[in-house]
Amino acid sequence: MSRVNDLMAALAPEGIKYFELQELFETRNGYTPAKSNASLWTDGTVPWFRMEDLRENGGVLNFAIQRIPEIAVKNGRLFPANSILVATSATIGEHALVTVRHLSNQRFTSLALKPKYVDLLDMKFAYYYGFVLDEWCRNNTTTSSFASVDMSGFKKFRFPVPPLEVQREIVRILDEFTLLETKLEAELEARRQQYAFYRESLLTSAADECRQIPMGQLGKFIRGRRFTKADIVPDGIPSIHYGEIYTHYGVATSSTISHVREEMADRLCFAEQGDVVIAAVGETVEDVGKAVAWLGHDRVAIHDDTFLFRGNLNPKFVSYYLQTEEFHSQKNKYVARAKVKRLAGPSLAKILIPVLSLPEQERIVAVLDKFDAFLNDLSVGLPAELTARRKQYEYYRDRLLTFEEAPA
Repeated sequence: MSRVNDLMAALAPEGIKYFELQELFETRNGYTPAKSNASLWTDGTVPWFRMEDLRENGGVLNFAIQRIPEIAVKNGRLFPANSILVATSATIGEHALVTVRHLSNQRFTSLALKPKYVDLLDMKFAYYYGFVLDEWCRNNTTTSSFASVDMSGFKKFRFPVPPLEVQREIVRILDEFTLLETKLEAELEARRQQYAFYRESLLTSAADECRQIPMGQLGKFIRGRRFTKADIVPDGIPSIHYGEIYTHYGVATSSTISHVREEMADRLCFAEQGDVVIAAVGETVEDVGKAVAWLGHDRVAIHDDTFLFRGNLNPKFVSYYLQTEEFHSQKNKYVARAKVKRLAGPSLAKILIPVLSLPEQERIVAVLDKFDAFLNDLSVGLPAELTARRKQYEYYRDRLLTFEEAPA
């Protein structure tokens, strides 16, 4: 920060000049070439970016999941290298710097720096300032069939252009933060793979040393009852929706993120403390069967696309076992593979699970809990360090990208 302040004092003592976005950049909308010829989407050389590319890779991109041949490009016009893609419709508030010639789908607007400003603006700096633009986009949308950015205001968004030395020093500092965060993410992923291997070994060895019995003989499966988005309220009966099991919950929980209307109580199915709630529907076969042990004191309403398992096993032991390859290998034989993948209660009842003594179940749970907390608890271990680094990065990014404007 001190180096940036010194440079600002020396090179821009009266402040920074701002430009409207449309003055700095050529703006072009993405589009989807015709898909009538399937080979166009398998044999091409031109990267065609979608939201999936940004979500999976983010940041600075040079590769897209899908590629098309240049012959399929409308009017032969590609987006130039070192352009910024900004999501301006449907899913809003994402951007990336693309370092190769490319196309994108219609959710994006491309920002290509005009030649007259090449010597004034570093595109990596523009990428970092894109986080400010993302926030503006999220706060300035119009809605019809789906959300879209107010493009008139978008083109007038005011973009700062500090001296190049200042831009490059800001980029250097933010790159260092980004590199550190990337290293922590890589270490966390390696530890997760290590944990998955250890969990698999621990539970598989337990299964090899004892009897395995169908879950239906050790307890019962009860299907949830239907409720919809219209039934969700800020305060009411605690509830678990099947989709939340994928996106929010871990191995176990004692609280919920959603509630349904009190007057629905006599129409609902409730899990009780010690039950395991299992998602019976998913977009992929891998998703189906994810589980969360309910440890709360109150009863919790469960969605009709879930089953609860109620038995005498340790609920967290069951939840951990339902993450193993052994469980997935058995489950895969029973999943109905329609557009939406489904798993029925009678099929779940056939799945074998190792039957250990309760003290041994508790020992395994205690060991896995320590690994799980180290990898997933935001208050301890690597997740806590990564969270702290992200907050530090965002703090300095906000400070570094705030400028006093020069008088007109």
